[in-house]
Amino acid sequence: MGRTTHSRAGTQCRDLPLHFSRREFMHVGLIGGLGLSLPEFLRMEAHGAQKFYESKEGVAKSVIHIYLPGGMAHQESWDPKPYAPLEYRGPLKSIPTKIPGERFSEHFKESAKIADKITVCRSMTHGEAAHERGTHNMFTGYKPSPALQYPSMGSVVSHEFGARKNLPPYVCIPGVPNEFANSGYLSSSYGPFGLGGDPAADNFSVRDLALPGGMSQERFLKRRSMLDTVDEHFRNLEKSDALSAMDKFYQDAYSLISSKEAREAFDINKEEAKFRDQYGRNTAGQRMLLARRLVEAGVRFVSLTYGGWDNHANIKSSFERQGPELDKAFASLISDLDQRGLLDSTLVMMSSEFGRTPKINKDDGRDHWPRVFSVVLAGGGITRGQVYGSSDAFATAPEENPLTVEDLATTVYDRLGIVADKELMAPGDRPIEIVDGGKVVKDIVV
Repeated sequence: MGRTTHSRAGTQCRDLPLHFSRREFMHVGLIGGLGLSLPEFLRMEAHGAQKFYESKEGVAKSVIHIYLPGGMAHQESWDPKPYAPLEYRGPLKSIPTKIPGERFSEHFKESAKIADKITVCRSMTHGEAAHERGTHNMFTGYKPSPALQYPSMGSVVSHEFGARKNLPPYVCIPGVPNEFANSGYLSSSYGPFGLGGDPAADNFSVRDLALPGGMSQERFLKRRSMLDTVDEHFRNLEKSDALSAMDKFYQDAYSLISSKEAREAFDINKEEAKFRDQYGRNTAGQRMLLARRLVEAGVRFVSLTYGGWDNHANIKSSFERQGPELDKAFASLISDLDQRGLLDSTLVMMSSEFGRTPKINKDDGRDHWPRVFSVVLAGGGITRGQVYGSSDAFATAPEENPLTVEDLATTVYDRLGIVADKELMAPGDRPIEIVDGGKVVKDIVV
């Protein structure tokens, strides 16, 4: 399928297949067939043109990324092994789900009831057993590199689509969780907006969103007008990229504070009590409820974290404490989005940096294990009611359909309408593909 796009140089490209990569465009015949001379092509390269295609909103309009830091055990959650020996099976029982023949761990009762709305990928795999490196993989779609800081998926979405309805395009709840959730080699203007507080707290408020005490809306607007005048004066004196970037930060901040709709989207106290109860008046529940409010209002990418899953010891008690809260909140989020007609346009992804070892250790826990683990997807053009891939009988490795980090990232970007092999410009005018080598997993998309 082709369409027309425009470069910064004004060159028009007609009937261009979206799947072409930069390497394919280097063929002189193809350049000529598009009506581009080689100098025009090189001019586009020099000006950081969009590599002949621009992102266009896809099936998914927003993403909610639920991140479980520490490495959540797949055996105690989405991929129980009820017939394995006890030392592999672990201390928890399993329960049936709405997907015929498939079972979840006993602490995921509510998720089992809405399993017909989600896809569980049981064959996620990579090779990074350290927390930092595994986290980098899952936030960026790239293996870590000492030479380059890669942008997070949220920052790429912010770069490609920008703000909607005066709302930050990329928000982290309760704050920016790690260095890999940032903008990497992209401008910091594409970085996340961190709340600076937990929506489960009684006195929760979002930092920098309220007007200073005693300041009226009229006075605020007057101050903004005065600052605009001063900014324009200095901008005429010194043409500076730094000034331009700072100006964008100020403009974004003013737009957010001056928009009543934007401020209310972050105000979880505006939510009906029955929904706050439904999600659970706890950390997981209120974070996921706020995430729903934000995507409903227009935020493009919400990343939220919950819990600590680095269970080297006492894995049973950890899941007894955290599992039900997570389970209720997640099932409520999926059901609520579906009832509001938002699930088909909101891609929900639950992931962790890796899984846990097949065998229970001497401390009744499990250690780091990146060879196979589980990721859950729902909505936003993802198939409903499916288990994709599988681990082997002892949960040691993928048995069917291994899912790589690159394939997962490419599939998520595809649902959003972002071409994953499009190139962005890193420092030194170095073109870097959004994802290097991934493919869309056709079996999990609609």
